[in-house]
Amino acid sequence: MHNWHIEQDTDRSVREAAAIARTTFMADNEAELDRIYDELIQVRTAAAKKLGFENFIELAYARMSRTDFDPKDVEKFRAQVKEHIVPFASELKEKQRQRIGVDTLMYYDDHFKHPDGNAKPKGDAQFILEQGKTMYDELSEETKFFYRQLLDRDLMDVLSRKGKQSGGYCTFIANEKVPFVFANFNGTSGDIDVLTHEIGHAFQTYESRELGVEEYQFPTMEAAEIHSFSMEFFAYPWMENFFKEDVDKYFYDHLASKVFALPYMVAVDEFQHRVYKQPELTPAERKAIWRDLERTYMPHINYGDNDYLEGGSLWQRQLHIFVIPFYYIDYGLAQICALQFWKKANEDREAAWNDYLALCKLGGSQSFVNLVESAGLNSPFEDGVVEDVMQEVKAWFKQ
Repeated sequence: MHNWHIEQDTDRSVREAAAIARTTFMADNEAELDRIYDELIQVRTAAAKKLGFENFIELAYARMSRTDFDPKDVEKFRAQVKEHIVPFASELKEKQRQRIGVDTLMYYDDHFKHPDGNAKPKGDAQFILEQGKTMYDELSEETKFFYRQLLDRDLMDVLSRKGKQSGGYCTFIANEKVPFVFANFNGTSGDIDVLTHEIGHAFQTYESRELGVEEYQFPTMEAAEIHSFSMEFFAYPWMENFFKEDVDKYFYDHLASKVFALPYMVAVDEFQHRVYKQPELTPAERKAIWRDLERTYMPHINYGDNDYLEGGSLWQRQLHIFVIPFYYIDYGLAQICALQFWKKANEDREAAWNDYLALCKLGGSQSFVNLVESAGLNSPFEDGVVEDVMQEVKAWFKQ
């Protein structure tokens, strides 16, 4: 979770100043970040070669237990995103430009979606957790029991405090057989996404707590993100409780953010494939690759005279690239699965929920493609799946 709320300010000069402050900090540390990443690439490549792999890409896939898909499958997925999502993302950006009334949509306008401000929850953290109780009470018997347990046993730490680690995640306390949710509420709609997203992860771990094999507790990353993203959509009928008169704004932004995120996800993925295929690249050559990928997947971005961003360094803000290499396309693959659940829920809510519940119970007992199939979903690697999902998304925006 980023603290984007200053970059959502209705005053454009405040948005610009906030963005410049952030990128200035990054630019001041650019050379050091380049050095760190350079060393990481060398160490990872050496480790891969020592283990008999051609390059680090193969080792990374093995480390992430990607047993039933490979870089070729991922490449096919990226191509689908480029063809069916990128042009629509640019269309939505043009609508955003018109809506907020600027001549050119600049990078610091990115998070500012509405002239009268973005949708915000209509209450504090306590209000959000309380509304969560109503929502999960009504969603299903399983979620009712589960969420009340989280509250009663103090298994959520979501309030921001000075000195607290940033970010949001879910973990599992094995000897108690319960999940634990960690987050930092910041007064934006992101707080609600945490309540749905991280609790989606937590719910899955809870439903598969009796599988008996500790390694099955969490599936591989791309499967795990299906539970979290899908929970965001299953929570839709209760969003009015949180956002009141701004609920349509929330829906618009939530779905639009999925459309914008997917091209970025594939850019991060392709960047890493290219970088580890040519470990001898210089930092400058890597940045040229990144800037090129932005022009391919996010052609609407305008960095103006921001040298740091124009020079192709935005990727440095992405923690995953440094710490958990190749963990990023997982979000994209899962998103396409979650959008299929959203589509199903629009048609038959109960059937969709039962498929979701069954998927949660399987935990990590199967591989990604098998889990997807067992949930009655189509694999994102299949031709036409992205296009099919996007037809539903486009139809929603039309109405």
